[in-house]
Amino acid sequence: MPNIRVLIVDAHPMIRAGLTATIDPESDMTVVGSASTGREGVEQYKLHQPDIMLIDLKMPDMGGVDAIRTIRGEFPSAKIIVVSTYQGDENIYRALEAGAVTYLLKDTLAEQLVCVIREFAGGGRPILPEIAQQLTSRMFQAAERSRD
Repeated sequence: MPNIRVLIVDAHPMIRAGLTATIDPESDMTVVGSASTGREGVEQYKLHQPDIMLIDLKMPDMGGVDAIRTIRGEFPSAKIIVVSTYQGDENIYRALEAGAVTYLLKDTLAEQLVCVIREFAGGGRPILPEIAQQLTSRMFQAAERSRD
């Protein structure tokens, strides 16, 4: 199986270290770079062109949504997973609308994260049940508002 090259973008050093410690031991995955700001994330993406990018939404200088839009503008097939503490449906929607392909909460189990990365790298589009529920809720609310 080919090696899945992963880029990690998060403002918190402990989160970057934890994600690296989860991904690097996997025989089919390698962390090719990391960044602590949205702008650095865009630069690192251009430099490494990873198979998968993990990115947080809240970062200094350029938020995750803007970084995703910038990267997808230049690399339309970029595979980006948001990993965030924000559970609100609007945050999830904005990230997916910007071009992220899925959204994980930072309390996602390491085994689940690794499975999502593999599925995503293989062409799947995994959405965890708790995220799907948030998006469904948002769609129903929007439908109700449009009927009023």
